[in-house]
Formats: sequence, C-alpha cells, structure tokens
Amino acid sequence: MEFNPGNPVIRLCVMGMVQEEKDNPDAANSLFRQAWQEATHDFEKYIAAYFVARHEKEMAQRLRWFETALQFGLKVNNDSVNGALPALHSHIADCYTALGDADNAQKHQALALKSRKQPSDKGPFYHGTKVDLPVGALLTPGGSSNYKDGLQMNHIYFTALVNGAGLAAALAKGDGADRVYVVVPTGSFENDPNVTDKKFPGNPSRSYRSQDPLKIVGVVSDWEKITPEALQQWREKLAANEGDIIN
Repeated sequence: MEFNPGNPVIRLCVMGMVQEEKDNPDAANSLFRQAWQEATHDFEKYIAAYFVARHEKEMAQRLRWFETALQFGLKVNNDSVNGALPALHSHIADCYTALGDADNAQKHQALALKSRKQPSDKGPFYHGTKVDLPVGALLTPGGSSNYKDGLQMNHIYFTALVNGAGLAAALAKGDGADRVYVVVPTGSFENDPNVTDKKFPGNPSRSYRSQDPLKIVGVVSDWEKITPEALQQWREKLAANEGDIIN
C-alpha cells in the first residue's frame, strides 16, 4: 500500500494537521488517534502511529509510538517509507537521549545517518496540471507557483504516485480539465524539500523536483479522483501553512 491523498486514514491525518495549524492540539490529537483506530494496513498504521507519537507528552510513550511507527514502516519497505527512516531513527534517538539511555540514542543516531541517501526511485513518474500538452513536449522550470501568488518556480515538480499527480492537477490553478502526464526526467532530481520531513515523515508522496526539463511520454486517462470534501481539506491545509516555499 502507498500514500493516497484520498485514503480515509490519510484524510484524518490531514484534518489533524489543519487543527495543528489552527493551534488546536487536543482536536488534532483526537483525529490522529482516530486515524490509528481506523488503520487496517501496515502503511496506515505506520502513518497514524507517527502522528500519535508527536502529541505524546510522556517521553516513554512517545518512544513507544515512534518505535511502533518504525515497526510498521519496516514491514512496508517501499520508497514511500524508506525515505522516512532517517527521521524516524532521529526521533527515537531523541527520545532515548531524553530518557538517559545514551547507548540506544547513539545506535539510532547511527541508523539515521546510515539510512540517508539520494532518491533511488525508478518511477514511472507523473505530473499533474490543467494545461493541455502533447506527448513529446517538455515541461520546464520557470512556471508560476500553484500555492503562492507571484512566485516563479526554479524547479519542475513530479511524483511517482499517479493519485498524487491527480491531486496536484486538482489543486493547480486554471479552468481547464485535470490532466496527468507520464513524464521522464532528463536530468538529476531530488526529494521535494517542501514536503519531505515537513508534516508527513520522509517523502511518502514520492514527490521530487528537478532543474532540468521533464519529457511527456504518455497521458493517464484514469486515476482515483479525490472527492470534493477531501479536496477542500487539502486546500485548507495548504491555506493554513504559513511557511515559505523552498524554491
């Protein structure tokens, strides 16, 4: 199972993040714990446990939840989770440090460093937009941001998850239909720093960016369309985010 913006557990976590941005920690914690209760798959349990851990005030309980998140994440063992391992091990190391267990803190600090690496994702990759383009066209950096007025982007963004590209298309500015293209990077790329280890651990949406063009090699005609309610929740989350875009 992979990150899906329309997944009910993911939606509960997004709603919880909106409450965090509104400075309602109790409401956020309630939503994260509901997500844990409703989680049925290893990936859902990994995500939900991570958010529950962040709201635990007692250090031993925080450690237990972060270790639970790591346990389920290791079971998943895919690109959506592997990028989160440095953050998970770092959180666990911090917990052990606070509890006075230097040996286990050092162990997880070493594991955090060992698990850091450049993206190894082999795709296929997708780009979501409302612009009608032909196969063979190049998508280049320099476009306007969908999330901040007046900002010209230095990178072109893409994802390895077709439903994630569908969400990007739905959130994109413009009056055209949502479009998802299959793309191939023509140069090197990196994890999108605007989402990696920001709210969700690691880069579960497998979102990347490049300063080199993307070549359109196909068109996707079918993906899981996000519901209007879920789309509104994502828009509220983006509107509540006061941080600057890393360009």
